[in-house]
Amino acid sequence: MTFRKDFKRYELKYLMDAEQTETMFNALKENMYLDKYGHSSIRNIYLDTDNFILARRSIEKPLYKEKLRFRTYGPTGPDDSVFVELKKKYDGVVYKRRLSMPLNKAMEWFTSDSNDYPNSQIGEEINFLRTRYEGIKPMMFLSYDRDAYHSKDGSDLRITVDSNIMARTYDLDLTMDVGGFDVMPEGYALMEIKTMNGYPQWLMEVLSENSLYKTSFSKYGNAYKEIILGMDPMDLCAQSVISCDLESSIEDDVRYGTDKTVYSHSKLAAVTNRVVE
Repeated sequence: MTFRKDFKRYELKYLMDAEQTETMFNALKENMYLDKYGHSSIRNIYLDTDNFILARRSIEKPLYKEKLRFRTYGPTGPDDSVFVELKKKYDGVVYKRRLSMPLNKAMEWFTSDSNDYPNSQIGEEINFLRTRYEGIKPMMFLSYDRDAYHSKDGSDLRITVDSNIMARTYDLDLTMDVGGFDVMPEGYALMEIKTMNGYPQWLMEVLSENSLYKTSFSKYGNAYKEIILGMDPMDLCAQSVISCDLESSIEDDVRYGTDKTVYSHSKLAAVTNRVVE
């Protein structure tokens, strides 16, 4: 199986109600193509410590944060391959590194003392995180339906729309059916615009005409707030609308195509090593 192993991009998020979602889908169908996954049922297992240190850091909005998860794009069996993904965000830029391996091997990697993992740079990076956060293990099952689109003009623009976001801290098994707590109110969807370049004119117009504004909404972070902290999904959506000057300036840079901040892997590694608890 051929797949992309690493990504570097901005990921800007927009919460949409039912009416905004319908309007956005019409615009996406007119201006973009469905990507190779099209409509999929994404299932994730997020790995964390017993005290959810990665989830807690995620909601603190630090300069640097990281997440680790297993991911599949539909129902899977124990011997089927899944993605093991390390996702880092540094000063607004998202870096994602992933590898593919059988689900049972991935689970064994993080539930025992096994060192049977892919012999690659990405494998070593993921294992380093495993050893740095003692006791990291499967802690949350998070699923959602996704519609994914890519640009017609060959640019790097990709847009996804996630709905029916659910999470649970039991039955942490990707072979099981989806289900759990609703992370967003009924009818809401989360759109993510992924690019390192500017927004096309049609996208700028549809966002403006439908009063769609950037939000700070972490699916894993908000699921943690709801399940562990007992917060209400509607309140979480309201709190996600932000006016942070730094993030707003980053959004403006991307929307207008002025990519002013490009960070090297060496800088990212330096920050990574400084955030060890």
